[in-house]
Amino acid sequence: MTQVTDNAGRYPWVRVNGDPRERGRSYGEQAADRVRRSVAAYAEVFARGAGLGWGDVREVARRFEAPIRSFGEQYLEELRGIAEGADVDPVDILAINVRTEIMYSAKARTAEAARGPRECTAFAVVPTRWSGEPVLVGQNWDWLPHSFETVVVLESVRDDGPSFVTVVEAGLLAKAGMNAAGLGLATNALATAWDRGEPGVPYHVLLRAILDCETVTGAYATLQRAWRSSSANYLVAHADGSVLDVEAAPGDFSRLFPLDRGALHLHTNHFVSPRFSGTDVSLWAMPDSPVRLNRLRAAVGGRAPLGAEEFMTLLGDHAGYPYSICAHPDEADDPTEQGATVASVVMGLEDRTMWLADGQPCSVPYRRLDLSGVLGGGRPTGEGGLAGASSAGAAGSRS
Repeated sequence: MTQVTDNAGRYPWVRVNGDPRERGRSYGEQAADRVRRSVAAYAEVFARGAGLGWGDVREVARRFEAPIRSFGEQYLEELRGIAEGADVDPVDILAINVRTEIMYSAKARTAEAARGPRECTAFAVVPTRWSGEPVLVGQNWDWLPHSFETVVVLESVRDDGPSFVTVVEAGLLAKAGMNAAGLGLATNALATAWDRGEPGVPYHVLLRAILDCETVTGAYATLQRAWRSSSANYLVAHADGSVLDVEAAPGDFSRLFPLDRGALHLHTNHFVSPRFSGTDVSLWAMPDSPVRLNRLRAAVGGRAPLGAEEFMTLLGDHAGYPYSICAHPDEADDPTEQGATVASVVMGLEDRTMWLADGQPCSVPYRRLDLSGVLGGGRPTGEGGLAGASSAGAAGSRS
């Protein structure tokens, strides 16, 4: 049986409020060491995996400033605040927020590029109208092992939009998470031959923008309204039972491919839409993706109801190890290609509950985070944040 605990976890908890600049500054101050570790780690990753020195990376990053400004000046303000708080050059913070565009454009340009680390396994399940089952969304977040030293849980309390909580690398704007409107987000990286690093709205800015949305339709419209720079899958669900899984390639609204999957949505790191007609570099870069997807489909087939604990068990699965749903590094791989599950997240949207494994769920117990006091819904906690522990400061560190 999956172990669930309310004990204080390993990843630091960062709570921010105020306007975008203030939130960013507070984020940078509280997570300064981890933000600097992110910058240093990606300097090495870009050099080894994309053949780019940090000066080259900074020049590439600057090309994204204008598209982000056109999309939403507030996101640049948050990035500038992070840089101020962590005492880091703002261009360095911009660079780690466009790390996907830099890395996956290298994969798409040439078959000589590094394959890259394993990526994510995501799910969402919504009930039939009268079943009374919970709305769940979640994922294993698989990435480079240095991320064990950079992940934070970011809680953003806002007056200019819905408050949200996201599990994210320090210095980046967002990853998987949920907000006070009842919207939850999981995601998978994808790569196509169109991913060439052309300036547009970056992946992690779009993730942050989705957490500003109050409806699934609003999230889809957000993806439509600007030229996207990279490929990704966005799995968005709402406490009201609405859900949409959208595969996206670089470009405008015409390169968005919504999937029709009914009540159960499962996704890994390749395109499955029959409408997609491009070259799916994901299958070359991450050949384990279809294996993981088939394993997940087989595991959930015929099982009902599917609750949070069932998914926590599935996310610890080792079929195909080390390239399994619960991913582990393969020592035979180049360091820039090694991947691991750095966090596992399951979210109950109706009562604003998150279960988080601070590492590989096969060995790290999930802890229950009752976010109803911060995000609304369910039973208030009085203080908000982590159930059974203070959310005002760091909840410890993993090294």
